[in-house]
Amino acid sequence: MDKYIQFILRLLFYLKHLQEEKIDYATCMTKTELRKINDLKVLPEWIDHNQHMNVAYYVLIFDQSLDELLDHIELTREYRKQSGNTVFVLETHVCYLQEVKEGDPLEVYVRVVDCDEKRIHLFLEMYHRDDGFLSATSEQMILHIDASGPKAAPMPNHIQENLARLKAEAEHLPASPHQGAQIGIRRKG
Repeated sequence: MDKYIQFILRLLFYLKHLQEEKIDYATCMTKTELRKINDLKVLPEWIDHNQHMNVAYYVLIFDQSLDELLDHIELTREYRKQSGNTVFVLETHVCYLQEVKEGDPLEVYVRVVDCDEKRIHLFLEMYHRDDGFLSATSEQMILHIDASGPKAAPMPNHIQENLARLKAEAEHLPASPHQGAQIGIRRKG
């Protein structure tokens, strides 16, 4: 039931902005206010026998987008090399919503859902840049690691502060209906 309530809240949010003319009618359910972190095109080698992008490359794009976010919050490759710390993805859930094809322009947006001193809960959305539709989402749990262990370790304060700012940026937005999605076969009756 919660997913339906979240969907209705998101719909009402977009309709409110539509009335205020902040977004146009044709794309009111496809625009996002999340932070853009990646912009790219579907490469020919990413196309499978079904003539659309193979599922592995959605994961690759989300992983590359995570690298962009890490740079943005100053958890850079240089920081990781000098500190001996890194991050591990503990869990990821990808929803494939609409296919994309060779040459399609894509944009990836991110929301910091939650964070603490060691963990980052992210939600990423992949959109077709020109047509505006939501192609896929990825929800991820990231852990900051002392690589010498390896063992979980707190992030430096400045990185935690950067994450907190990003989290606050999107707190006013309703959660995506795909956030927290559970996989399973829905039975009728």
